[in-house]
Amino acid sequence: MPRIAIAHDYLTQRGGAERLVLSICKAFPQAEVHTLFYAPEQTYPEYQYVDVRTSTLNNIGPFRRDPRLALPLLAPAASRMMIDADLVIASSSGWAHAFPTSGRRLVYCHSPARWLYLPEDYLGDAPRFDPKRLALGALAPVLKIWDRNAALEADRYLANSSVVRQRIRSVYRIDAPTLFPPFSPATAEGPQEEIPELAGWTGELGGHYLVVSRLQPYKHVDQVIEAFRAMPGRRLLVIGRGPEGERLRDLAPSNVRLVEGLSDAQIRWAYAHARALVAASHEDFGLTPLEAGAHGVPTIALRAGGYLDTVLDGVSGLFFERPQSEDIRSCVERSDERLWDAASISNHAGTFSEDRFITRLRSTVDELLNPAQ
Repeated sequence: MPRIAIAHDYLTQRGGAERLVLSICKAFPQAEVHTLFYAPEQTYPEYQYVDVRTSTLNNIGPFRRDPRLALPLLAPAASRMMIDADLVIASSSGWAHAFPTSGRRLVYCHSPARWLYLPEDYLGDAPRFDPKRLALGALAPVLKIWDRNAALEADRYLANSSVVRQRIRSVYRIDAPTLFPPFSPATAEGPQEEIPELAGWTGELGGHYLVVSRLQPYKHVDQVIEAFRAMPGRRLLVIGRGPEGERLRDLAPSNVRLVEGLSDAQIRWAYAHARALVAASHEDFGLTPLEAGAHGVPTIALRAGGYLDTVLDGVSGLFFERPQSEDIRSCVERSDERLWDAASISNHAGTFSEDRFITRLRSTVDELLNPAQ
């Protein structure tokens, strides 16, 4: 049997990319997962059943908690992550595509590195002399050369969305076919558990609105919060963690709650009881609308990026044009005026199934391991 291995930048949070790696693990259950950092308490519990191999940097606690602190060390560390396998599937948004291997390399690209090619998305409102901004400014020229050389060593690239396919073509001059990620059955199937601190919070309002997001500047969660400040009769639940967490908690009015560290059962409850998901960020792939859609819940989304692939306008959601509070508020009000068809919403989400993703991924791997003579 061919030896298949999986590579991923780091397993230190609960996000769409980490969910995606679990789907790859289902496709190749015997594969090891190689990553720079692994923090079991910060990511999905399913990884306890996976053979995870880490870099030596993983021994440094602060780096596990926030890999950005190790930025000057990550390229050298990635270049030493030698993987002995016939084929490596690299789930990458900046580092795993550079892990060397004795075999072939298939890169599943979530995006070329944001901190190199979309630095303002990465840095947000960081001041001029912020250490991250200074470090990135000094390292970027060398890292871009390293990054592009690593990309060109791959045997094949796959893009996770239409916008990422365009970005790969622009940055690397590689035409990468699109393979949309699936939504995880764990977000739709199984028991539900109410979040204790929210008991009775929605009152008689008919459910909450929902944001599921890493709390990063480019996610525009602050604009969603401001939109709901102007709608005190509606409730907003924000699920996520990240460097913006403390600021957003200070910003939140009484009709907004921020929570983190939920179980799958609690996340299923949050989706199932939501009136709508609000998605205001420039996403490479719009995964959360599919998770909401699996529960028949519509999405109010920014008309940009991956949401153009996953939100069907007027069927599974509505779009707003700018990530500004007034646009978000207007779209929420328009959504409330509609009578949504839950069956049509869930049927649309079903076209992004995990089974379909696994079938296409296995087919691509077979093509690389058994090229036509």
